[in-house]
Amino acid sequence: MKNKTHSGAKKRFRVKSRTQIKRGQQGMRHLLKNKNSKRKRHLGDMLYVDSANIRQIQRALNL
Repeated sequence: MKNKTHSGAKKRFRVKSRTQIKRGQQGMRHLLKNKNSKRKRHLGDMLYVDSANIRQIQRALNL
């Protein structure tokens, strides 16, 4: 039987290579008026998933 990709994970992560997975950051949904522009600008950037969590993400994405 084939394994299915976790549907929430496929919307949240972008795979660059097997060991490099990009993710968005939290903190851009609400309460934005009291955050300064620099903070909001940097929160919009993508980051790489930490090495401690790579295996969990790979399992969810069937890599």
